[in-house]
Amino acid sequence: MDARQLEYFLAIVDHDGFGRAAQALHLAQPSLSQAIAGLEREVGMQLFHRIGRRVVLSDAGTELIGPARQVLRDLRTAKTAMASMKGVRHGRVELVTMPSPGIEPLSTLIGAFTRRHPGITVDAEAAFTPDEVIHQVRQGACELGLAGAPEPLHPPGVDVLPLQQQDFVLVGAADAAFPVGDPLPIGALAGVELIASPPGSLMRRVVDDILAEHADVRIVAEIAHRASILPLVLQGGGMAVLPAAWASLARRSGARAVRLDHPARLHVELLSRQAQLTPAAEAFLALARTFRPAGGGAEQLG
Repeated sequence: MDARQLEYFLAIVDHDGFGRAAQALHLAQPSLSQAIAGLEREVGMQLFHRIGRRVVLSDAGTELIGPARQVLRDLRTAKTAMASMKGVRHGRVELVTMPSPGIEPLSTLIGAFTRRHPGITVDAEAAFTPDEVIHQVRQGACELGLAGAPEPLHPPGVDVLPLQQQDFVLVGAADAAFPVGDPLPIGALAGVELIASPPGSLMRRVVDDILAEHADVRIVAEIAHRASILPLVLQGGGMAVLPAAWASLARRSGARAVRLDHPARLHVELLSRQAQLTPAAEAFLALARTFRPAGGGAEQLG
């Protein structure tokens, strides 16, 4: 078994098949098939079941994913450590983030990190629930994960660094008839038209509390993709309840954002694998430990 075989195996897993994996690896498909056949002989078990033109992971293949990722990551760690001994600072931080933490604090963290470590690339994948972030970190698909949840997370097998608690804000176009108050009481939101996320998120839970308070509040659009909500607000499509991470961006875009007087808080935490991290990920985690929310919604890095 060698690293090249494991790299090919993971490419098939990540690209959902031999054909797309061969394209991503710039490799002829027969060569890829031959390499995997050799790996299966090495381990003495089938890693994939061939069903027509499709392949499905076997139980043995599923068990190999985590160790294979760790082996390749350990090799990168060794190469990076040796390069650092020669004065070369480079590498890659592999993290996964939910949408709102992906606005803040990720922007602040990446900005500070790339200034300190200009030779290191941050590779941020997308996830939409805390469970997705936990799964990707625990399985080794990413070393770090930014999650936002209604309560602090305590997942087994994963280390958790609390970063901040975000309030919720009401965001509206600059020329919209805005309710009066700062913070805005829920009772002041009579008659507003809201752009909302689908049921299931903490954001939607706040919207549902507003709906329960006011019979004349109406959802004019239900948008699953968070990145589409603010542009729709700016077009005058309605107001939106968003985590405070979006407030600065909303104001810079010309919208108004006022904190809601509501008990809900988004707990933002940085998750990390309990296995040895690469030097790049260790450096990112060390920087995150200096992150401190300051007054007025700004963030500080010591």
